[in-house]
Amino acid sequence: MIYKIKFGGTGKPKKVSGTSSSKLGGKKMIIVLKPNTKKEEIEHVIEEVKNKGFKPVPFEGDERTVIHALGAVRDDSPDSFRSIRCVEDVVRILKPYKLASKEHHSQKTIVRVGDVAIGNNDFVVIAGPDSVETEKQIIESAKIMKKNGIKIMRGSAFKPRTSPYDFQGFGIEGLKLLKKARDKTGILVETEVMDVRDVPIAAQYADILRVGARNMQNFDLLKELGKVDCPVILKRGMSATIKEFIMAAEYIMASGNKNVILCERGIRTFETAYRNTLDLEAVVVLREETHLPIIVDPSHATGNREWVIPLCKAAAAAGADGILVEVHPDPEKALCDGAQSLYPEQLTRLLKELKPICAAVGKKL
Repeated sequence: MIYKIKFGGTGKPKKVSGTSSSKLGGKKMIIVLKPNTKKEEIEHVIEEVKNKGFKPVPFEGDERTVIHALGAVRDDSPDSFRSIRCVEDVVRILKPYKLASKEHHSQKTIVRVGDVAIGNNDFVVIAGPDSVETEKQIIESAKIMKKNGIKIMRGSAFKPRTSPYDFQGFGIEGLKLLKKARDKTGILVETEVMDVRDVPIAAQYADILRVGARNMQNFDLLKELGKVDCPVILKRGMSATIKEFIMAAEYIMASGNKNVILCERGIRTFETAYRNTLDLEAVVVLREETHLPIIVDPSHATGNREWVIPLCKAAAAAGADGILVEVHPDPEKALCDGAQSLYPEQLTRLLKELKPICAAVGKKL
């Protein structure tokens, strides 16, 4: 399969200033083909990439096809590809992350889920209870989301908990209840996965799969998620750097799944007044570093519903593509995270207050 990239104003990917593509060593480069290159010529270049010991990852764009060559790049490697007739240029990628880097893909990636587009000019709200508890609770939650115009409902069937004695979720039975809520209301659903064994079946029941903060560097899980045809929300680990966060996304993409959504959910710092420090600066930096969509989860950052709405608005102002927020029909009876879950009327208020902020930054709610 060949994917496409649209390059900047010159029609070519940007080179890193102060570097020479004929002298630098590294482990990544992209081969830019000339416009209107024929299919058989593309296949020829792919075979040459393989013959020279690289792994080819083709991407097809509105203007040009480019081929990622993954592997150890020798000083003479770029020139060996430039000699091919249909090759326009060879550019080294200096970032440790290849597929997620803007050096590779200057145009923003848009992840489509049903009729929802995440990463374009829409501000997407994904909301719902922290976990699937009962059939009545999850269907009532779906109806509340639909009433408020929300198209994607969150709800975890598998729950990673700090204590082994806390509610762990209903597993596959929870997935079945999510599907029942989707079938009854038409809402899209997303859920967390924790185990490589659960990925294939979860992908059958949910429209989006989520990797929690504790599993951000569960590399076997990330690779397994790269094999399914299902968008993935990847949460930032509690102590993860931006580089480590993007590299985790790279695992999923390198395994074949390009539909990755990054989620900032707060990091662990010295502060004790709230659960985590919501790093909104990360939204700005990620926007510079990667083409992937970025959403924010203020619920898990704060642990307090009274602080969720202001931080949702701050996330929109910072340039996020959406939010992931917890809403429960009756938070006092929630089996987990009731203190950070919004009441339905608070969700309605949040959406109303978000609209002018989204409009101010060029987003549509």
